[in-house]
Amino acid sequence: MDFHPVERASQAFQQSLTAEEIEQVCRRAFGGDAAPVSAVELGTGMYNNVYRVTLAGQVRPVILRVAPPESRQFRSERHLMRNEFASLPWLAVIAPLMPRVLAADWSHEVIGRDWMIQTHLDGIAAPEHLGTYPRTTWPAFFRRMGDIARSVHDVRGPHFGPVSGPGYATWSEAVIASLEEIAADLDGVGLDAADVRKVAAVAAHESAVFDEVTEPRLLTGDLWTVNALMDPAAPEPVITGVLDFDRTWFGDPAADWTIRMATAKADEREAFWEPYGVLDRSTAAVWRARVYEARHLGAIRLERHRLAKADAVRESYGAMAEVLAGLT
Repeated sequence: MDFHPVERASQAFQQSLTAEEIEQVCRRAFGGDAAPVSAVELGTGMYNNVYRVTLAGQVRPVILRVAPPESRQFRSERHLMRNEFASLPWLAVIAPLMPRVLAADWSHEVIGRDWMIQTHLDGIAAPEHLGTYPRTTWPAFFRRMGDIARSVHDVRGPHFGPVSGPGYATWSEAVIASLEEIAADLDGVGLDAADVRKVAAVAAHESAVFDEVTEPRLLTGDLWTVNALMDPAAPEPVITGVLDFDRTWFGDPAADWTIRMATAKADEREAFWEPYGVLDRSTAAVWRARVYEARHLGAIRLERHRLAKADAVRESYGAMAEVLAGLT
């Protein structure tokens, strides 16, 4: 097999599979005669290991995604791949844009890690391709992003919290539990979590404000340009696929990463709101949004630590202090 892994330091968070392990995965998924002829590790992801695998006798490749070993997973990020798998029936509204799952295995009998094989989607990653168009055409991209987000957020769920659980009866319980998990993860890696705990305490004190949100809606978890594919030949920006829904939640759509990014700047992304609709700007909604921002900042701090970006970790404390000042 022609094998091209990404070269990483031995202490790096992501650890590549061997060629033999990829062969074993393919035999488990497709039968004993399945033989991969090439496997190229894609270095675009920051959590799972991702490989483009071509099988003997097949023209189109498949995508193999491999979760980190459980010992390396944070509590707040545990079993993300399983959460994505559980989300697929809820994401049926955008199924034509998503890869199909061909095989998944949580047994750890083959390689000791969760893995999933999906169909390969055509297209170029939006961060690489959007900039090749004149900025005057970019609103078309963000308009479509708003349409996709609206479709997902219109899906009603059975509980609050991660799609695969644990489920909570109220939105306040789900938010507070998430903040407490992030704080525990920060403790576990030796980072100061006092500010995240202060946010959790404020949220608990003001739980009634969160519980004005009574209907769990499906949140994409991580949808923005980095998880979108584009048509390389279209005369204007066209989204052909969307990827990586492992952080899906049921809750308040305003808590979604997509909404955070759509509100981050007053530029071409304002076209997002044309199909999406008007964002709630009531006093309670604005206050809740500050807590959502704190949760995002806590998760970002963990990710920056995982990527060994010490300066960025330090910067997160100043950003969190600003959010806390607006909450108390």
